[in-house]
Amino acid sequence: MLRRRGFHRVTTVAVFGGSFNPPHIAHVLAASFILSMEAMVDELCIIPCFRHPFAKSLAPFDDRFAMCELAFSWLPRVTVSAVERDLGGESRTIRTIRHLQGLYPTWTMRLVIGSDVVADTPRWDSFEEIRRIASPIVLSRKGFGGDSDGLFPHVSSTQVRDAMRRGDLEIVRSWVPHRVVRYMVERSLYGDVGGA
Repeated sequence: MLRRRGFHRVTTVAVFGGSFNPPHIAHVLAASFILSMEAMVDELCIIPCFRHPFAKSLAPFDDRFAMCELAFSWLPRVTVSAVERDLGGESRTIRTIRHLQGLYPTWTMRLVIGSDVVADTPRWDSFEEIRRIASPIVLSRKGFGGDSDGLFPHVSSTQVRDAMRRGDLEIVRSWVPHRVVRYMVERSLYGDVGGA
């Protein structure tokens, strides 16, 4: 599940989950920011969800996992985990956090969330337990206020998918790591466009 050499020995791990449908430049910048803040974490674990709890339509898990590896693998101290696929069923943060806590009891976990979802956390399953196990690192998204630990470009996976459907590769290339763009085009994800 977590294949990184020596990962079980680290002290603090940031858990960065999401649909990653697809991963884009703001995700990569967020990961870089978290890793650069030495006091925050030792390692970063990227966890694409397996099945969205609100039944959102997603590209196949294997494609999103592969795109995450392409987007993040060049960063040091990053692992892309298939833990939610291994757990199966509907992805729930509390289930994933509890599972990781059981596997790695020596970890101190931090949960990475965007400021755009903070208002929804009271509706999450067992958010107070999540907060206790994995104190959040809140990253700002433009247009969403509140306390946060960083500010990142206003790019969303929805915008990327819409641009892919329009065939607007120029804008996609400004939002998405080039290896991910190539993968999306080769696999005809989100729209049948050429010219990557």
